[in-house]
Amino acid sequence: MALFTYETKKDTRSGFGAGMEYLSQHNPKVVALCADLIGSLKLEGFIKNSPERFFQTGIAEANMIGISAGLTLGGFIPFATTFANFGTGRVYDQIRQSVAYSGKNVKICCSHAGLTLGEDGATHQILEDIGLMKMLPGMVVINPCDYNQTKAATIAIADYEGPVYLRFGRPVVPVFTPEDQKFEIGKALHLVEGTDVTILATGHLVWEAIQAAEALLEKGIKAEVINIHTIKPLDVQAILASVKKTGCVVTAEEHQYNGGLGDSVAQYLAMNHPTPMEFVGVNDSFGESGKPAELMEKYGLNAEAIVAKAIKVMARK
Repeated sequence: MALFTYETKKDTRSGFGAGMEYLSQHNPKVVALCADLIGSLKLEGFIKNSPERFFQTGIAEANMIGISAGLTLGGFIPFATTFANFGTGRVYDQIRQSVAYSGKNVKICCSHAGLTLGEDGATHQILEDIGLMKMLPGMVVINPCDYNQTKAATIAIADYEGPVYLRFGRPVVPVFTPEDQKFEIGKALHLVEGTDVTILATGHLVWEAIQAAEALLEKGIKAEVINIHTIKPLDVQAILASVKKTGCVVTAEEHQYNGGLGDSVAQYLAMNHPTPMEFVGVNDSFGESGKPAELMEKYGLNAEAIVAKAIKVMARK
C-alpha cells in the first residue's frame, strides 16, 4: 500500500531557485550573493527580476561571507550561496566570527550536499556540514526534503531574524509535500502515524523513510515517520511524544553519524527519556565518486537500511 504518491521528481536546488525568484518580487530587502555558481544554485530567476540585488563574488567564498555580514548593517537580508562543502567547511572561520558570533542576519544557502552530489567525489561530498553549523551558537539549521518544502523554507527564512544554514541538493527526488504547505522553522511534520517504531528522517532520507514504512507495514509493523526538516532548533516535543508511544527510534540522514540529526536526538533522549535507538547515516567515512543511487545503497542510506535498523531497534525494546 502506497502511503504517499508523487507525480513528478525535481531537484531541491530548483526549489531554492523558485523561492529566490519569489523573494526577488516580494521582499526588496533580500539580496543574493554567489561564488561563481549561478546555474548550479538556480539563481537565474532572481537575477532576471532583480539584477541590482545580485552580487557575483567569484570563487572567493570567505569574501562572500564577509560581504554578506556587512550588507546586514545596511538592513539587507543577504542569501550567500555556493556548494555545501565550500559554504561551510572552507569558510568556517568567517561564518563563526562575522556571522554567528555577532548574530548577523545572513542566510547561508548551500547546494550539492552529501553523497548525492555523486561523481564529483569525496572532496565535494561534504557529510559534516550539519554538525559544523549546528554547533555554532544561534545558528538555525534546515534540511528540507523536496522541491516544494525547499521553496517554502527559502521564503520562510527571509522572515526570520538571525543566521540560518539552509541545505539542499542536486539530484531529482520525488515531490510529495503539498505546494501550499506552510513552513514553520523548528516544527516537525508527522507524515505517517504508527505505534511500533519512530523513524525520524531529514532531507533526501524522508522519502526513503516513507518507503521503509510501507515495507514495514507489509510485515505488520506500524512505523511512525516524522520529517525533521529543522535540525536546530529541534522539535523535541514532537520527538518525545512519538518515542513515548513507540518505545524505540531510528534516525535517517545523508550525513555522518557524528554531529548530525541522530547525534542531536540521542543527546536529547539520553538526558530526558533514554530510548533504544539506531542510526542510518555515514559511519566515520568519506564518500567516493559514483552515481548517487549507487552511493546511497553502498553507504546504507536507503529504505532497505531503514527497515533493517527498525527491525533491529524493535528487538531492543
